[in-house]
Amino acid sequence: MQLVTGPDLAELAAAWIADRARRGGPFRIALSGGSTPKKVFERLAGEDLDWSQWHVWWGDERQVPSDHPDSNERMAREALLSKVGVPEEQIHPLRALDTPLPDRFDVVLLGIGSDGHTASLFPGDPGLEATAPIVAVSRPDHPRLSLTYPVINGARTAAFIVGGADKASILARVLAGDPELPASHVSADEVVVLADDAAAAGLG
Repeated sequence: MQLVTGPDLAELAAAWIADRARRGGPFRIALSGGSTPKKVFERLAGEDLDWSQWHVWWGDERQVPSDHPDSNERMAREALLSKVGVPEEQIHPLRALDTPLPDRFDVVLLGIGSDGHTASLFPGDPGLEATAPIVAVSRPDHPRLSLTYPVINGARTAAFIVGGADKASILARVLAGDPELPASHVSADEVVVLADDAAAAGLG
């Protein structure tokens, strides 16, 4: 894994994503959910990019209406997609097990939960063993859909966005390759960790 750190995670991650998008041709990306990516997306919306080249999916999604407060789609649309020129036909919400996916993602954005989960692949969940591209996941709040390891690990780049001192311990375990943590099993051609200084504070 490649570790990239800085004091302002939103600025760091937005600049990194923008750099990848500027490499030319169609840019196929799977977005992540949560409060940290929201800040990244808000910053990313200010970048001067050829948004017509973007093709957008999600790494996981709660099975709720698209306007629900817990919807990852809603968050990304409010923070980013409503402010830029990605054609609507190139936006692909994750709403069903048969949602069409690209042959290969250029970038899959991921988070790391306090239990080491990533996307909606949780410790001990049967979805960890799934070979289909998308898996249904039962959770106490809402059932979810998630991309699986074959899709995530088939991407050109998987990028974790990790912020805050509360993630320092779990990030250190992931970077050490703790096999009990789902995030440790991400093995795309390139795996990048974008972390703020607080999350990286526990690293040597």
